[in-house]
Amino acid sequence: MRSEVGGLHSVLLHRPGNELKRLTPRNSDQLLFDAIPWVDRAQAEHDAFADVLRGRGIEVVLLRDLLVQTLGDARARAAAVHSGVDELRLGQDVADTLRSYLSTVPEQVLAEALTAGMTFEELPGSEGRSLVRRMHHSHDFALTPLPNLLFTRDSSVWVGDRAAIAALAMPARRRESALTDLIYAYHPRFSHSARAYGAHSAPVEGGDVLLLAPGVVAIGVGERTTPAGAESFARSMFADDLAHTVLAVPIEQQRASMHLDTVCTMVDVDAVVMYPAVQHSLTAYALRPKDGDLDVADPEPFLDAAARAMGIDRLRVIDTGLDPVTAEREQWEDGNNTLALSPGVVVAYERNVETNSRLEAAGVEVLRVSGTELGSGRGGPRCMSCPLVREAL
Repeated sequence: MRSEVGGLHSVLLHRPGNELKRLTPRNSDQLLFDAIPWVDRAQAEHDAFADVLRGRGIEVVLLRDLLVQTLGDARARAAAVHSGVDELRLGQDVADTLRSYLSTVPEQVLAEALTAGMTFEELPGSEGRSLVRRMHHSHDFALTPLPNLLFTRDSSVWVGDRAAIAALAMPARRRESALTDLIYAYHPRFSHSARAYGAHSAPVEGGDVLLLAPGVVAIGVGERTTPAGAESFARSMFADDLAHTVLAVPIEQQRASMHLDTVCTMVDVDAVVMYPAVQHSLTAYALRPKDGDLDVADPEPFLDAAARAMGIDRLRVIDTGLDPVTAEREQWEDGNNTLALSPGVVVAYERNVETNSRLEAAGVEVLRVSGTELGSGRGGPRCMSCPLVREAL
């Protein structure tokens, strides 16, 4: 897979589950959600999203199903239990209790605990033996839930036939990489797949990685992906001959623009939908391999650097919204976060009326889906999907 827009054949999604029911006003900030979603509606919206993809002949692979199947492997189960138990936080007694429980339950129950978490109240064993248990509220988490697992784009990226496991920056999300890593390591579907990047490397998140064209990768550097992560990712791309140019793109470090794909996504081989407030200020450092090392060019306008690396005259830009206020509103509501199913065909949230109209005016087919509840974690159709197989352009 070398592009963002080649015909999509197979995609990894995670249907939201009980992990979303763990969100409360007390913990939502820590777990990176801006609102408390209505879970039944979020599931219905996600089912409709998956049906749109299936209706276009795309294989939808659900992460939960893969995880349950993976946990049938004893090695995977042991690794999953190890990643889920934080002895430094829980202390020896509670950690041993949790390990013992997780090591013996059926795969479905283990998968539920690893994704939806467990409270101290739900732990087996006597309450009085541990100071840690006695000093925590019964509804505090012994095993933290993963509500952001919904956004499968962030924990892994496929480039060519290789999987890059992301190193997620925020503490609330780091176990997502461990579960994704587990699936790619032990599920039979991926037994012959090589790796392009490791979860223990410098922070890089999939929402910051755009495959602009075969051999050309853009990486946003901001709140989630660090300069060291972008550099390490570039070295990995060059070592595996997966890219000839990596563009490191600084983005503002704030919630509204946490990833590059919150301000810019590909909608055709030569077109992007972009937040107009950054169109003329976005820059890029072009990284290329040179004599076994990196050549880092001086920064230049992103659109110019991207077009040159892609070998085209220019990138067509379709703005979010029609005026600054509408643009800001629709950028916040993931108007830029489209998922391309093929060149000129994208899935987008229906609520971004002006942006979708501008896309259609530019010749892009827009398949609208509801994101009233799904968007509460600040993520759109691209965030919710990890393409596994695309056609070559």
